[in-house]
Amino acid sequence: MSSAQEAYFTGLMNAAGFRNKDLDKPSIGIVNAYTDVNPGHKPLRALCEAVREGVWAAGGMPSEFGVPAPCDGMAQTRGMQFVLPERDLIAGAAEGMARAHNYDALVFLCSCDKIVPGLLMAAAALDKPALFLTAGAMLPFEDGDTVRVTPDLKEAIGSFTSGKIDKNTFDRYQENICYSCGTCSMYGTANTMSVFCEALGVCPFDSSTLPFAAAAKTRQARDVGERIVALAKTGVRFSEQVTRAHFENAWMHVCATGGSTNAVIHALAFAGVMGYDDLDLNALDALQQRVPVVATFKPSSKYNMTDYHRAGGVRATMREILPALHSDAMYSYHNAPLCELVQGCVSTRRDVIHAYEAPMFENGCFSVLYGNLAPEGCVVKRTGVEKSMFVHRGPAVVFDSEEDVLHHLSDNRVTPGCVLVVRYEGPKGGPGMREMSIPAAMLVGMGLHTSVAMVTDGRFSGATRGPCVGHVSPEAYDGGPIALVQNGDMIRIDLNKCEIELEVDEAELARRRAAWAPVKHEAPGVLTAYRRGVGSVSKGAPWLYRKD
Repeated sequence: MSSAQEAYFTGLMNAAGFRNKDLDKPSIGIVNAYTDVNPGHKPLRALCEAVREGVWAAGGMPSEFGVPAPCDGMAQTRGMQFVLPERDLIAGAAEGMARAHNYDALVFLCSCDKIVPGLLMAAAALDKPALFLTAGAMLPFEDGDTVRVTPDLKEAIGSFTSGKIDKNTFDRYQENICYSCGTCSMYGTANTMSVFCEALGVCPFDSSTLPFAAAAKTRQARDVGERIVALAKTGVRFSEQVTRAHFENAWMHVCATGGSTNAVIHALAFAGVMGYDDLDLNALDALQQRVPVVATFKPSSKYNMTDYHRAGGVRATMREILPALHSDAMYSYHNAPLCELVQGCVSTRRDVIHAYEAPMFENGCFSVLYGNLAPEGCVVKRTGVEKSMFVHRGPAVVFDSEEDVLHHLSDNRVTPGCVLVVRYEGPKGGPGMREMSIPAAMLVGMGLHTSVAMVTDGRFSGATRGPCVGHVSPEAYDGGPIALVQNGDMIRIDLNKCEIELEVDEAELARRRAAWAPVKHEAPGVLTAYRRGVGSVSKGAPWLYRKD
């Protein structure tokens, strides 16, 4: 484009305070998901300034723009239907702005559940040099001799409802368990996806586990600013930074460390944008079969993200599972192969990070189940389930919304041994595929997680533990078999055999199907378009980036 044609751009950039000589430098877009209402994102305002400093120091020209950053925890009972759709809206917003201004490279500042995967999808779509930085971990609450973090507050709801703790204790937990800014100090979806970025090689090691308030976070931010300018000058593409080998390394690391079931949805969606068209639920399951579980964290164990950091963090867990990984993959942020980056990173805390030869579990942290109740599959985090519940058979108690099961739990009407079936909460049915996080945590707080299972076409949180089977596909709204379950039907769940069966014969199911009509929940605002366009959860619930 001629200089005359560029005059309009130059004049407007001048008006924003940039000098003509700045416009000759690599243009670095800083996508800042800052908000003052999300503790995982509030620190990003200060970190953004440090990234800017690094960009300027390395000879680049930084410019910042924002995207939404909803907090899953805050949205639980307020607007959870909108959170998964926001993943794709965030991706689209970032991609649109970046293409409109034609940045040479991008830094993505993000921390939480849907924002990290949304911006990974944007980076994949843009295919320009990109780096990520997260805010760091929330400080844990030291409650006497007990350390508590966010999922303990959810489980306290059940304890308070069942009378196991008094109101004063419950109030103290509400005020203190979420102790500071930073990403909740558990291995929920937020930290699972943040650690996924570390294992991909697109952000500094330790950026997820380091406490948000550490001075090292500021140094990390400056380093990221400098490094993105170097990558911009090389012209490397995101698809070269993140190859199939990097993706497989990151996914296997999630499975070796007890990650969130939501990571299954996000990994599938990200893979779709990356063009890995053969990578489906079966392929993810096959990859996880290659790695043992060497660590688990809250809520699946007593250890939090600070414990993880002190035990060696992501490098230590990647070092343990290195025999299963693509060890020669070149990691662009560090400009070195993985085998060199983790050399010597052996954890001294074997209670936190177990040895590859002496793992906690074999074959990954998830069980992907199939059967006549879920022909296209469903997922449970096996490492968060008591072994006594690996096999469970019980009568169904059916609910057509999350609100209905919450009322049932709040009224203390749950019978031990049953299977709670929560349907019409899938991507289309919800619409928006809400988390059944609070009902699942209430089961634990009420002491029912050793006798009651929950099955849903909705999602569960990374903060969930217990026999909670989610992502049942096809969903009820599409006429999946979960729509045909009736109270009293026997359901068998077997995590060892990866089976989930509705013990009703095909003739009876055919009769029920003939009389079936979908329950249609309200779809306010953007959810109408989402319901029309969203794909199956078995493919990552793609919406804006749906290919079929």
